[in-house]
Parts: sequence; structure tokens; C-alpha cells
Amino acid sequence: MATSGKVIRCRAAVAWAAGHPLSIEEVEVAPPKAGEVRIKLVATGICRTDEHLLQGCFPKAEFPVIPGHEGAGIVESIGEGVTSVKPGDKVIPLCHPQCGECSFCLNPESNFCQKSHFSEQQNLLPDKTTRFTCKGKQIHHFLWVSTFAEYTVVPEYAVAKIDPAAPLDKVCLLGCGFSTGYGAALNNAKVKPGSTCAIFGLGGVGLSVVMGCKAAGASRIIAVDINKDKFAKAKELGATDCISPHDYKKPIQEVLTEMTGQGVDYSFEAIGYAETMIAALASCNMSTGVFVMVGELDSGSKISVDPTLLLTGRTWKGSVLGGWKIRDSIPKLVSSYLEKKFNSDLLITHTLPFAKVNEGFELLRAGKSIRSVLLF
Repeated sequence: MATSGKVIRCRAAVAWAAGHPLSIEEVEVAPPKAGEVRIKLVATGICRTDEHLLQGCFPKAEFPVIPGHEGAGIVESIGEGVTSVKPGDKVIPLCHPQCGECSFCLNPESNFCQKSHFSEQQNLLPDKTTRFTCKGKQIHHFLWVSTFAEYTVVPEYAVAKIDPAAPLDKVCLLGCGFSTGYGAALNNAKVKPGSTCAIFGLGGVGLSVVMGCKAAGASRIIAVDINKDKFAKAKELGATDCISPHDYKKPIQEVLTEMTGQGVDYSFEAIGYAETMIAALASCNMSTGVFVMVGELDSGSKISVDPTLLLTGRTWKGSVLGGWKIRDSIPKLVSSYLEKKFNSDLLITHTLPFAKVNEGFELLRAGKSIRSVLLF
């Protein structure tokens, strides 16, 4: 292509400091080095994890930075040695890599990768340099993907090639939100047919958990949120009951235990608050109940737990990107989307031009959106 090997000037939303609105800037995006891929983004979702970053609550984040991690685009050029994608391929950049070589990637029961941001900082690319500059300053990457830019550069093992028929403005959600929630139910909890479930938090991820519980055949799916505006969407996606903790004088875990007799079989927390995690843990039954932690706590948070909640047999599990071996699974999930096995489009409440990125975050903070998708 005409741009291959050259620096590209394009728009990006730069966070110069925590707590400030994003600034639309012209940035320079360097060509990919060996083992890297440069992608022309077509669409990106706004996820609460990006809000964590903007508020300075994401671990090890550095400013200035280009946020965004739920995108889809087309390969513009590739670096030396890249074989899995070629220019023109439709792809989803992966905010959780799959290097295919570490002990976790080689373990069929694990979807973790030792190159993930939990183990290795992803503010710079693996060679510890950035591909972004703006106004003469180096700009950090976010989770290696930085989808709030018209072009981005990512390691090859953080890119998945997808079906060329996929609508990029819709399947971008599979890069994080939908896959995370849907997989938490199917892969991490392994929800059984006829079981009862409770989901705390009805954002894009929590509603995707609802969809996963329904797909797994759960007979009762109780959606919990203080924002009742989200109840209609939850019921459309499969919730059988919707409750707000504000409507009860007693703790919500007691309400759920009374509703189900002994507590739910599976509970999920998709908000990222310590108190709701404890409530979700306590709301699943004390013998075989499984609680899956999906929400992301602010950096440095600690949780105090009464150990008897676990002593009797409850399980507390964590979930990263829904338990999918993500580079292997994203192409299959996109195929399932195209086969209409699920309808993640129902999560998209707003579609905005990229320049309105701050408006998208205002909708998120006000609880007025489930997923806003930005179009470049």
C-alpha cells in the first residue's frame, strides 16, 4: 500500500493527564517493526475500563496515553516476520494477548498469557518504545491496542483475523465487552441448564453475562442494578427478574437468598466495587455456589472477606476476557455472530462520530448508554 513503511499522520483521542477530557489531536503513527501490525481502525466501543484509565484508576497506566481497547479495523501494513495477517484483512486487536508460547498459553485450561498487562506493562510495545508521537512528545499505548486512534500498531500475537463478511461497527464489541460477559457465564462459571443466576451490574458486560446465562439454559436469571432504566434491556436479553437494592431495607444478598430458597447457583459481579463483590459472593448458595468476579476494581483496592463464606464450599473465581483463549476464539465468536447464534448488536445504544468521544463518556457516566460505538 502507498502508506506502507511510512509514518502516518492521523487523528487520535489523547489523554494528556488523569481526570481531564480527551483531546482530539493529530498524531504520528510509526510503521510496524518486526512482529508488529499496523491497523486502520474502523470502529471502537467505549468500555468502562477506558473510564478507569481516564480517572487514573488503572494499574501501571502512564500519561499521556491513547486509550481504547474494543476496536475493529483493517490491516494497513505488517512488519517483518508477520504471517497470520496481511494488508487488507479484517481484524480485531486484542487487549489480552495470546503469545502461544508461555506456560499459560500452552495449558489448554488457561486463557491467561504471561505477556498480559497483569504480568508485563503494556504502556509501550514489547521493545519498550512507542509508535505514537504528538506535538513532539511520545504518547503511551494502552493495553498495546489504543483503539481511540485512526491507526494503531500492535504485536502480531494481539491481533485476530476475522471473517471478511463481519460488520466492523458491530463486531468491535467482541474485542472486550461482549466476549468478557458471555464467556464468564459459559467458560468460567460453566452455568448448567436449569440453574439460577444473579448478575450484579447491567452495563455492557453484565448484560452479556445475562445473554451467556440464557444461552447456557439457566432457568432463573436475576438482574441486579440501582439503575432501573436498564431493566427493560435486561429482560429483552433473558433476565427473568430485575431488582434494585434501593427497593429493600435488608442487604441484597438476603433478598436473593429468600427469592431462591438457598441462594443462587451462580453469581457475577460486573461493576468493580468491593461491596457488591461481597454481596454477590454471599448471594450464591453456601455449598456449591460459584461467584465469578468480572468487574475491575480500582488500582490498589483491597477486599475483606468473612472466611466462612468460603469454608462451606462456595467458589470465588476470577475471569479475564471471559475465559476465552482469545486469539483462537475471536474468529469463532465472529462466525457465531454471523450465524446469528447471539445478537450482541442489542448492546449498542449509541453510534457516534469519533470526534464525539467525550460525549460517549458522558453518556456512560450518566448511565444513559450500554455501549456507544465510535465510527472513524
